[in-house]
Amino acid sequence: MSPDKRDLPAAEELILARLALTEGDLAHAAAHIAGALAQAPTLPEAHELLARLAAVSGNGLDLFPLHQNVFVGTVVARAHLLAAAGRPAEGLDLLAAATGYAPAEPWAEVPWVTAPDLAERLGPERTAQILMQICAATADPVPRAGRAALAPYLALARNAVTAHHGHALLFGAASALARRLGEVALAVRWASQGLRTTPSKIGEVWLGYAYRSAGRIPEALAALERAVAHDPDDLAVYADIAGTLGDHGRLDEALDWINRALARDPTFDCAVHTAQRLRFRRDGDVAHLVALADFIREHPEDSHEHTDLAESCAGQPWLGQITPAAGPAVDALRANHAGGQLGATVRLGSPVPPSALHTLTRAAPGLRVQLTQGPGPDPREPRRAVDWRLWRHDGTPAIEAPSPLAADHLRQFVHPAWPHPPAAYDAGVALATLDLTDLLGLLAHPPATPPTMLGRVLDEQDPSLWVRSVQVWACLGLLHHRTDEPWPTSTRRSVLLDLAWGVEDWATEAALFALVTVAWVDPTVRPEVAAVVAERLADAVEVTRTRPVPIARSLAHLALATPDLDPESRALAQTLAGGRLPTPAPPGRLRRLWRGLTTIFRRR
Repeated sequence: MSPDKRDLPAAEELILARLALTEGDLAHAAAHIAGALAQAPTLPEAHELLARLAAVSGNGLDLFPLHQNVFVGTVVARAHLLAAAGRPAEGLDLLAAATGYAPAEPWAEVPWVTAPDLAERLGPERTAQILMQICAATADPVPRAGRAALAPYLALARNAVTAHHGHALLFGAASALARRLGEVALAVRWASQGLRTTPSKIGEVWLGYAYRSAGRIPEALAALERAVAHDPDDLAVYADIAGTLGDHGRLDEALDWINRALARDPTFDCAVHTAQRLRFRRDGDVAHLVALADFIREHPEDSHEHTDLAESCAGQPWLGQITPAAGPAVDALRANHAGGQLGATVRLGSPVPPSALHTLTRAAPGLRVQLTQGPGPDPREPRRAVDWRLWRHDGTPAIEAPSPLAADHLRQFVHPAWPHPPAAYDAGVALATLDLTDLLGLLAHPPATPPTMLGRVLDEQDPSLWVRSVQVWACLGLLHHRTDEPWPTSTRRSVLLDLAWGVEDWATEAALFALVTVAWVDPTVRPEVAAVVAERLADAVEVTRTRPVPIARSLAHLALATPDLDPESRALAQTLAGGRLPTPAPPGRLRRLWRGLTTIFRRR
């Protein structure tokens, strides 16, 4: 179905429709009526003109043909004409399709849908089918703001259960719709009535879902277990029971149920998704989510859409979003953003990533920053010999700025969050057309935030977040640079490794994230990536023995997101990510830094 964007408002569409109808140009009249209905589905004048058109053309159906990528206004107009022609079931099928396309629009808010006699004319079986179509086309639950548009379907359900008392399928389908629309008490009553009419597995499932939505968890579990007794081979119900138990803190019982399902079929998609989500919730080991990503890649045809991987990664550092930056320059940046007076000169006594310094001086033009050289390795020098350098020793960019076209292209895709690492990898392909020099230039010369809602939110939330987001997406773009080159000898690999081992910078984190991401989607590179991450983490920890490393905690979170990381490095990362240095009591200044880091992460 297509929106087939119309430039005219509904009122003007109707003016043109009347003119066309007067001139006998029925095709153009139909097109304009469809345009009006697409914008204002309940507008009385549009329905009046549709009735006039039907009267002069037989029934008007030929003027609203269905074809591939059909305009939604055409679908809705044809639905109303089918109802007028005595074929309301076919009309409801089309309204259900329109609802699936745009659920928040009141496509069904017309008298013929809510008429009491419609349910009698349709019969219980056909009505149940239509209600299940609506359930399949809408969210579960429907957001509160979108429920009014679906109220006519609930009215149809009420009329149907009143007219047909003894039809279990109808009561179950009506219960499912009521539950989605927040009418949980009604959903429980209808599901219970359906079960009294005809006990069945699906009836118990509908009742279990209704109880669960009502917060009556013991009764929900009891109903779902009765469904298992009806059909011990329906492993989807096992997954439902496990998910319900897990969502209410009963992980051991949840895992027992899901293991029972996997014992029957180790490849059943619902069981695999639920099992890996619950295992990750139990111990936080990313290996479970990597195994789930592998399963998804190897089994693209699931029984239905699953969100377990995205739900598990949501809000998790680097699995689903960028971690907040840390360090004294970022503290000064945030103070300036909050309206604090920094003065003409700021003295920073700890290492400052070049990206952080540039972000600070861009946000506070004219500010002089004095850096104090402390003990330990020079943070302005790469940690290993590299060929590709972003920054000179004095902290200025060592690479040209990107072209304006590259900057504008990147700004369309930058976001601080993603569903999960494989999704981030896939999204990065949109940057595959950018040249290597542009991608590197974007790391050191990030463009300004776009004048969009996202840009304003990023600016208001954290002034460093936009720059870090740009760097992440530039590195994701690097993953798709010259993919014809074999990974072991590729330019993309060598550049990302050099960035990872370059000076301590936000770009280090971005490059490591890109490497971690490719390890999620390509098992053959996992040993190398895990080794690189482990070595980079160990190097950062070694440096923390002599001075602070502002990116250290973020590196720990990256390590925890890395497939096949060795147990020792994982334990080290867990300690560091928790804000505890794996060395004897650090100097007071470093101790205060870690305390500040922990506080920042708690706030988020």
